[in-house]
Amino acid sequence: MLWTTLHIIDWLLWIFMAPSVIYVFFYAFVSLFSKHSPLTTHHSSLNIHRSSFLILFPAYKEDFVIIHSVQQFLEQTYPEQLYHVGVISDHMKEDTNEMLRQLPITLFTPHFENSSKAKALHYAIEHTPEQYDYIIILDADNMVLPDFLEQVNASCQQGHRAIQCHRCAKNSDNDVAVLDGVSEEINNTIFRKAHNRIGISSALIGSGMCFEYDWFKEHVGMFETAVEDREMEIQLMKEHIFIKYEEHIPVYDEKVSSSENFQRQRLRWMTGQVQSLLMMLPYLPTAIKTGNIHYIDKTMQQALIPRSMLLVLTCFFALLMSIISLPWSVKWWGLFLLISLSVLIAIPKRMRTKALFGKIFSTVKLVGLMLGNLLRMNLKNKDFLHTTHDKQGL
Repeated sequence: MLWTTLHIIDWLLWIFMAPSVIYVFFYAFVSLFSKHSPLTTHHSSLNIHRSSFLILFPAYKEDFVIIHSVQQFLEQTYPEQLYHVGVISDHMKEDTNEMLRQLPITLFTPHFENSSKAKALHYAIEHTPEQYDYIIILDADNMVLPDFLEQVNASCQQGHRAIQCHRCAKNSDNDVAVLDGVSEEINNTIFRKAHNRIGISSALIGSGMCFEYDWFKEHVGMFETAVEDREMEIQLMKEHIFIKYEEHIPVYDEKVSSSENFQRQRLRWMTGQVQSLLMMLPYLPTAIKTGNIHYIDKTMQQALIPRSMLLVLTCFFALLMSIISLPWSVKWWGLFLLISLSVLIAIPKRMRTKALFGKIFSTVKLVGLMLGNLLRMNLKNKDFLHTTHDKQGL
């Protein structure tokens, strides 16, 4: 009786994890398909129409990084009269605000009792009387190349109404920052590049995003959770608006450098993932009935177990079952090898170094923190969990 119960539990756990592993492996494999040609640069597309852009930097307690990020963005080669920068200063110091007022930007200073990026974006749009063609959302620590707007505009002229740029790490201070950067590149490969390869919308990240201004203005008031990017995805999927991933337009983002910030960030993401799944499920039957593959796929994404957890847990159960019953372990070793191969494929070649694979113990520690987050999740909580910056932005 005991062995039968153990065997049933063993299979139930395997069945619970297997769909996530298969999903990740499928898109990792798809990412190996031939690449499309990159966007033409502004040097070869001087005659294309130039759209107008509003660039927003929501900045909650971002005194350390916001000045440098805005100054750096203002070095764009794009015509100055065709773009405008706005900073939403939320709970920042007056000294910081005064420095921002010296720059050719619009400074928004809302006073929120409970802050969130969604509220900040809504406030800025409500207080912007001018009309633009597109809106770009950047985090306070994001940095871009001087031809960023030229490249984004080239993509817009191809008819894309929603664009996710390639967010990548600008720092590698320690093991946590390196692993955070690698994790984001894996996400880029699986949830963005591979999806676009087969004609499915890219996932959004929260920054480095561009939207048609009229669409965003109409919908921004609907976003109310701490993961507004997933709410945006839901609306875009419902309206059959394709999200284009521009792999060749980098947006440099500061990665978390401490275990505390990592745990806080992942808690926000994990909570948002479950909240998004609960929001998406009611519409799923309609999506299935109408053949909305983008919405169906996005719903499946929200049900996935995090990859790092899959790596550690499949390895753990494979070892455990090897001790209990070697035949039972075969299916677990199969899952472990499949998720390991998926991760290896999804990591860009430039990052596949001995130093990276030497950080396995740091990975196990971070997964432990993520598992601990399961006990701290509050699905009713819509408060914004801020990730602090430990030093001056680079």
